[in-house]
Amino acid sequence: MPDAIQEQLRDERECMGMLDCMFGLNELDRGVFRLLAESSEPLTVDHIAKFINRERTTAYRSVRRLEEAGVVVQGQESCPKGGYHHVYRISDPDQIADEFQRMLNQWYADTGQLIQEFRDMYGEGRSGINP
Repeated sequence: MPDAIQEQLRDERECMGMLDCMFGLNELDRGVFRLLAESSEPLTVDHIAKFINRERTTAYRSVRRLEEAGVVVQGQESCPKGGYHHVYRISDPDQIADEFQRMLNQWYADTGQLIQEFRDMYGEGRSGINP
């Protein structure tokens, strides 16, 4: 088995690593996700920026990446003086896990098809090619 695959199989797996692997998230995104997951209530971008000690625009970009990945959802809360503001929380963990499973199943099916194409191309009984 090639070293790259063997190394991946030997590496310890962790829950947060799946967010990186499956959705291409970075360290800041993981931190924001963790913050939202540990919060007892949804948070505004301003609160998130304060907690991660970054500019509001940086926090917002991270929240948007998490939202686009489907692991964070946006809501609205009314303000005491009128109007509303957006708040963010993690998506249902079961839905996130279901998406992980769907992606894994798709990867498995696609890889199985590539393996069959390899067999067809290079396996015994291939036509027109002599050893």
